[in-house]
Amino acid sequence: MAQASVTLCADDYAVHACASQGIVMLACQQRLSATSVMSLSPRWGADAPALRELKGQVSVGLHLDWTSDFARAAGHGQSLAAMMWRALWGDFAAEEVRVCIERQLDAFEAHWQAPPDHVDGHQHIQQFQGIRGPLLRVLAQRYGSPGPWLRVSQVRQDDAKARIISAWGARAFTQAAQAQQADCRFPLRGAYNFAGGRAAYARRMQAWLRAAAQDGGVIMCHPAQGQDPSDPIGAARAWEFEYLASDDFAHDLQQARVTLDAGV
Repeated sequence: MAQASVTLCADDYAVHACASQGIVMLACQQRLSATSVMSLSPRWGADAPALRELKGQVSVGLHLDWTSDFARAAGHGQSLAAMMWRALWGDFAAEEVRVCIERQLDAFEAHWQAPPDHVDGHQHIQQFQGIRGPLLRVLAQRYGSPGPWLRVSQVRQDDAKARIISAWGARAFTQAAQAQQADCRFPLRGAYNFAGGRAAYARRMQAWLRAAAQDGGVIMCHPAQGQDPSDPIGAARAWEFEYLASDDFAHDLQQARVTLDAGV
């Protein structure tokens, strides 16, 4: 049986020092193949050089952000609930959305010194109605076709959270992106409630790897070396890092016959 290629993407690079340090360490161990950057974070400039050492080895992309404290500080951030409501009612001004997207791409490129390899979204907002159209237009204008690959949050897991994430625009985003020859990557796995501890996370990852061996796609994760006291999912980030850095994860990759592919 041939090895399957899967992208394992660590979200939230530069959210805090623990996350950036953990992601770089895992990438150096070849336990990750991609990471997505919160370019509005004041840490991004300081944390970018360590990531640039891995250029070409991992896919480094923009984690488009409307819902974090960084987005609020930038003047456009809102809660996820508010974003969902606005998407439902089409309450986005295209020009304002374009400006916010351009600002985040500019901030990314200022320190990465190149276009992003991929684009996805914090809390999956890249595919929300009112965001996805301006995003695709901006990417086409800046980078041409096919441009950075796009993570589609079509979550292939049998649980309520996965169904909710997928329902907020995965199909429409895919259709619009493919219409302009963009490179879409799906399905997505890795969604859970950030509870249960390391052993439960390991069992989840084993299941995600077995499923991904059949259809590839992307698995998202949120590791950090240690815990930042201000982070509401800090405990989960720590146990994700501990598992992904362990021999157990290497064994699970081998058992699932999965290799990690940056796709760049």
